[in-house]
Amino acid sequence: MDFLDIKTDFAFKKVFGSEESKDILISFLNSVIEFEDDSHISDVTIVDPYQNPLLQGMKDTYVDVKAVLSNGLRVIIEMQVLYLEGFEKRILYNAAKAYSTQLKKAELYSSLDPVIALTITDFIMFEDIDKMITYFRLLEKESFIKYSGDIELIFIELPKFNKQIDELVNIIDKWIYFIKHADELDYIPKVFGDMPLQKAFKIANTAQLTPKEYEQQEKRAFYIYSQKTLVEKSVERGMKKGMKKGMEKGMEKGMEKGMEKGMEKGMGKGIQHQREISAKKMLELDLDSKIISKATGLTMEEIEQIRSK
Repeated sequence: MDFLDIKTDFAFKKVFGSEESKDILISFLNSVIEFEDDSHISDVTIVDPYQNPLLQGMKDTYVDVKAVLSNGLRVIIEMQVLYLEGFEKRILYNAAKAYSTQLKKAELYSSLDPVIALTITDFIMFEDIDKMITYFRLLEKESFIKYSGDIELIFIELPKFNKQIDELVNIIDKWIYFIKHADELDYIPKVFGDMPLQKAFKIANTAQLTPKEYEQQEKRAFYIYSQKTLVEKSVERGMKKGMKKGMEKGMEKGMEKGMEKGMEKGMGKGIQHQREISAKKMLELDLDSKIISKATGLTMEEIEQIRSK
């Protein structure tokens, strides 16, 4: 068996965003979303993932899967392989637009349904947080009182998930493993016995694709691979340039410091030598050691050493 790379937008949409995927999406969302009343999603309506602007001048954006849950909650899901500049703001923009564009003319604000923006990344977003799944809401700064649960951001960072097949203990472990590693498998492991997961593997099986779909997937996979390579090379070049600049600066600084120290040492030795010559001449004139010390700045001990020579 050969499975799609679920991390590509084409494969992710095919597995989680088609009409035949409702039970798959329900299982995945129930495992990730934490409902306050311990309720579960019983049904979803999968809608066109294109977020077309309702207001002139608004930017249209695209998410991988967009759904309305049985409890009225709206979920937008995005799978992102590469970090792009402004990515964090794009997530906020998509969530805010999904929330605001619900309202039609003359409708009340109270009719707005909550929105969850669920983002899965193949890169680390929050280096200071060890958790793989993080949840963000509007809270009061000090007391953490919730202002509103109407907009919630959920992030799943795939690089933080390192479990092996024999370590998968619950449904969320299985879904994350499926998303991260499906394309590396050549069979369906026994641990994935749950029906929605079995169905997800079936949809992800490349043997089920039409020639046109297979071509689309190959193009998307190649594009992502090439972009990832460009980003990695750019980072590598930046690091090398930074190291070279740092070394050059360090050498330059070291030479400057060495020259300063050398000059300082040399000048110090020269001054000391002049003082000793002056002291020697004064001693020849049989002047008192105290007077010589005051005149040259040498210690009494240093003058006595010169006298003994």
